[in-house]
Amino acid sequence: MEDILYFDINSGISGDMTIASLLDLGLEQDKFLKELKKLNLAGYEIKISTVQKNGITATDFKVILDDDSHPDHLEVEHNHSHHEHEHKHSEHEHNHDDHSHQHNHDKGHSHSHSSSHLHRNFNDIKELINQSGLSQQVKDLSIDIFAEVAKAEAKVHNKEINEVHFHEVGAVDSIVDIVGTAILIEMLNPDHIYASAVALGTGFVDAAHGRIPVPAPATIEILKGVPVFSTGVRGELVTPTGAAIIKTLAEDFIQLPEVEISRIAYGAGKKDFEITNLLRVYQAKKKVKKSY
Repeated sequence: MEDILYFDINSGISGDMTIASLLDLGLEQDKFLKELKKLNLAGYEIKISTVQKNGITATDFKVILDDDSHPDHLEVEHNHSHHEHEHKHSEHEHNHDDHSHQHNHDKGHSHSHSSSHLHRNFNDIKELINQSGLSQQVKDLSIDIFAEVAKAEAKVHNKEINEVHFHEVGAVDSIVDIVGTAILIEMLNPDHIYASAVALGTGFVDAAHGRIPVPAPATIEILKGVPVFSTGVRGELVTPTGAAIIKTLAEDFIQLPEVEISRIAYGAGKKDFEITNLLRVYQAKKKVKKSY
C-alpha cells in the first residue's frame, strides 16, 4: 500500500489554507512549531484555532505580524516610475487570510521596521532558508516553491528573477506559509501527492493605478500547465503562494483515484463566499499493482 495525499481544490487554495488543512490531519502542532522556529525569522506569531464554515469544522492557521499590517502575499517592490506600469505590487497587498485585496498607496514606503533593509530578493530568501537549522528536504522544497513565485513575478513585471524585491513585512507570512508547508509534508512523508483541477475566482480588484483581474497575474502565470476552471465566484480564491505550493507539490492533477481514505482534513479560508471556503485534503492508501 502507498500513502497518498489528495488535495481537493474545489474552492481555491492559499498558503494559510494549505497549512491549516495539513495540521487538520492530526499532526503534532508543537513539533511543527518547534521546527518552524529553526527558521531564523522574527516579527510574527502564529495562531492555530478551530472554526466552523457552513457547519463544517475546520482548522484555521493565521500568521499575525508584529507590524499592524497583515499582507499575506509577497509584496513586490520595484523602483520604476509610476508611468512604467499601470500597477505596482508595492502599492497594494494581497490578503490571503480573507482572500481579498487591501490597498494602501504608501504601503511599500511609509512603515518603519527594525531591519536594516526593507526588502529581500530571491537570493536573500534562499540564503535565509539555507542558513536555517531545517532539514535539507525542507530547505529544497521551500526554495522550489519560492522559485515558482519569483519566476512568475519576474515575468509579470518584466524583470530578472533577482531584480524582483519582496517587501520584508509582506514576505514574512509567505515565507512562513511556504516553509511551514514543507515542514508538514516532511512530517507526513507521503509516497504520492495528487490534486484536483484548481478552482479559480473571477472579477477585478482595485489597485493603485486601476483595476486588475482575478486571478492576479502572478497567480495565473504560476498555474500555466495546470488544469484550472472558473467557479464564477467573484473574489480571489487562489493566491500566488497557494498556486506555487500546489504546482510544486502535486505530481499530477487528476480526479480522485481509487484509494481507501483514512483521514479527511479541512483548512479554512477567512472570507465567506457563496461556496464553502475550505481546502479539503484526503490522506489515503492506494494498492500497489504488482508487475510480473
